[in-house]
Amino acid sequence: MRPAVIPAWSAVILTLLMIGFPSEALQASIRGLSIWWEVLFPALFPFFVISELLLGLGIVHFFGKMLDPLMRPLFRIPGIGGFVVTMGYASGYPVGARLTAQLWEQKLINRAEGERLVAFTTTSDPIFLIGAVSLGFFHNVALAPVLAAAHYGGGLIIGLLMRFHDRKAPATPQTIAETRSGRRKSRLAEAIKAMHTARMMDGRTLGTLLQDAVQAALRLMIVVGGLVVVFSVIMELLRQAGGIEVLAAGVRELLGLINVPPALSDAVVNGLFEVTLGARSAGTATSSGLLHQAAIAAFVLSWAGLSVHAQIASLLSRTDLRYKPFIIARFLHGCIATGLIYLLWDWLGPAV
Repeated sequence: MRPAVIPAWSAVILTLLMIGFPSEALQASIRGLSIWWEVLFPALFPFFVISELLLGLGIVHFFGKMLDPLMRPLFRIPGIGGFVVTMGYASGYPVGARLTAQLWEQKLINRAEGERLVAFTTTSDPIFLIGAVSLGFFHNVALAPVLAAAHYGGGLIIGLLMRFHDRKAPATPQTIAETRSGRRKSRLAEAIKAMHTARMMDGRTLGTLLQDAVQAALRLMIVVGGLVVVFSVIMELLRQAGGIEVLAAGVRELLGLINVPPALSDAVVNGLFEVTLGARSAGTATSSGLLHQAAIAAFVLSWAGLSVHAQIASLLSRTDLRYKPFIIARFLHGCIATGLIYLLWDWLGPAV
């Protein structure tokens, strides 16, 4: 069977399931819309606006330049990758992939460097982790430090591991700015100059910048909401058809092997498809114990869900960057973040 036939027949099957279970599909759509409107929109929209403002004002370029000296020795990525790391960790998925694709198109990075970069800059943004997950789903803001340490710490570990990816690939030559940086001018002066240059190149007034930031944030929020609704419906249809239960049974067996309560299997299955639904399911599985709930939430946040994977694959399709290293890195990130939750719980976990 040709690869292109699989999504075509999948769409036909989903359409037939929607016809067979119209009421269930409608209710699932309403649930997804409710999650988006009541939790995601108020938690993410202000941050999306602020992140656009930071980019337009050149603040992100400032921090990106400050991170330049760390990129090559630690991650085997050109200094400009510091900008992507800053934006990726600040704005969340799929911003890191979008910026990586842009750097590749501008020939500032090669394929190996792009694959390393997108592998560890695809993370949740802090506002989603704190506002939506810790506060909105778990109703426990004290959970944020250990979740953040596991998720972002795991991402950095992935970055260090990915430096060994495609080791024989040549490195992109250093730019003149990188070579001279720190010789005639201080790093701070270079960062301030980069911020000023970015602001001048942007050229928009503050009012125009704010208007554009709101519009861009709204477009992104609509995409996020649409994906949440679509994957909510897909999961409900698969549940009605019995597919989710088959998958959940296998997950329960795996969780039993590592002494994790089987009740969290729904959170894992949901998280495989959509990060928001998986994190929400982990937050509501209160009978499983907060430690295990947090561990599964960390896995879901780091795996990111197939809805985010679909966005990343779409962005990478315009480049020669391969999807395989990305999906392997996502799975490893999930496993590492889960382990870090158990390691750091006594130190950073909320007091019971």
